[in-house]
Amino acid sequence: MITVVRSGMLRFFSPSLSHTLSFSSSSLSIPNPPKPSFRNPISRSISTNASFETQLFIPPGILPHEVDDSAVLPGSNIAVGPYAGDSRIKDVEFVKSSSRAKDCPRDDRPEFAVLGRSNVGKSSLVNSLVRKKEIALTSKKPGKTQLINHFLVNKSWYLVDLPGYGFAKASETAKTDWSSFTKGYFLNRNTLVAVLLLIDASVPPQKIDLDCANWLGRNNIPITFVFTKCDKMKVAKGKRPDENIRDFQELIKQNYKQHPPWIMTSSVTGLGRDELLLHMSQLRNYWDQ
Repeated sequence: MITVVRSGMLRFFSPSLSHTLSFSSSSLSIPNPPKPSFRNPISRSISTNASFETQLFIPPGILPHEVDDSAVLPGSNIAVGPYAGDSRIKDVEFVKSSSRAKDCPRDDRPEFAVLGRSNVGKSSLVNSLVRKKEIALTSKKPGKTQLINHFLVNKSWYLVDLPGYGFAKASETAKTDWSSFTKGYFLNRNTLVAVLLLIDASVPPQKIDLDCANWLGRNNIPITFVFTKCDKMKVAKGKRPDENIRDFQELIKQNYKQHPPWIMTSSVTGLGRDELLLHMSQLRNYWDQ
């Protein structure tokens, strides 16, 4: 049994949030830009194929009583509504790398930012989404992406590859720089539809991921949890990806009144790729109306 929460792109703010982002710069204070107005959530119960209790994300244009199993994307809590459209990626081109938020492209195209802990598989996911090898920089050495990288998709929207956080071997100066301009990007981009926050499902919940999610929530930044490496098998003394996902969500529930949308993915097998793009299409189409 899961709880249905009706939402547009909900701003998952809760006054109970108490964590701060461990890599953030406390001296940076920037007012929130205007964002689209979304509807208030309502709840009811529904049965789906989810393996644990969760809240269902219902996008605009569909009512809770209209949601059944067939409307929920596999391996997620995301319902599909009438704003879902053509999600195929036909063309992608690298536009620019920016070292400061104010240097990012200045137009009215909507964008999705890809964020995650170093070595979470961020660049691999970007490559998988666009089905082009090396469109984003991948490396066996975490922390290679150190700029805000804009990719123009179908000449109509941006996919933004952001620096990974929590790279232990980076200098303290580098960590501070990454934090400052990434935070500035979030708080100044009124074309930002949502952040795709990548979480490694092959390991137990990490405090730095929870801190990041809580910071985004406190600043009313819409997010979707994208659980990566869901093809990984259980290690000798570890847990399965679905168990780690369940544990992460239990911790998130402590601070989020409404659970953000989430989806399971694998850049190796392609799990969740098409479903994630469909979810992005309905958010983008609603934002763009």
